[in-house]
Amino acid sequence: MHELAITAIGADRPGVVAGVTGVLADLEGNLEDTSMTILGGRFAMVLIVAVPDEVGPDEVLGAMAGPAAALGLDVAVHPSDTTSEAQEGDAWSVSVYGADRPGIVNRFAQVLADHEVNITDLTTRVIGGPDRPIYAMLLDVSLPASVSAETVRAALGTAATELGVECSMNAADADIL
Repeated sequence: MHELAITAIGADRPGVVAGVTGVLADLEGNLEDTSMTILGGRFAMVLIVAVPDEVGPDEVLGAMAGPAAALGLDVAVHPSDTTSEAQEGDAWSVSVYGADRPGIVNRFAQVLADHEVNITDLTTRVIGGPDRPIYAMLLDVSLPASVSAETVRAALGTAATELGVECSMNAADADIL
């Protein structure tokens, strides 16, 4: 078995997950890691799939052609890079709330990058009513042992003050997913 990385994006509609995973099941593929979500009416999925050694990216892409066309999906299949090692570190959660404006994600992502903190998941939403929209960003991060949580928290606080938003950083609780 070897792993492939598969991305698919298209209009949200019933049957997208069933169509894609049905092809993979027919190829004896096993879903190892997935993320699927709706963004602005578009359904997006990223999958890491273990497939038999004789099944390559071109075969998967060919098998996906029919369902992808029927469901209006753009699909890409690549070998998975299993040689890169995940950064060791402690799991933390960062939340940001405030008035929406350009540059919020970039500013906080740069602060984290400057401190060698790896973002492992990031979700944003505009919440609240149209008369008072609030930008919400939730990040899961991996804090290396060589970096002080208080140092990162202080740097995030400075960015929050500059942008006029609220930010908190807490040790992540262990969960199933």
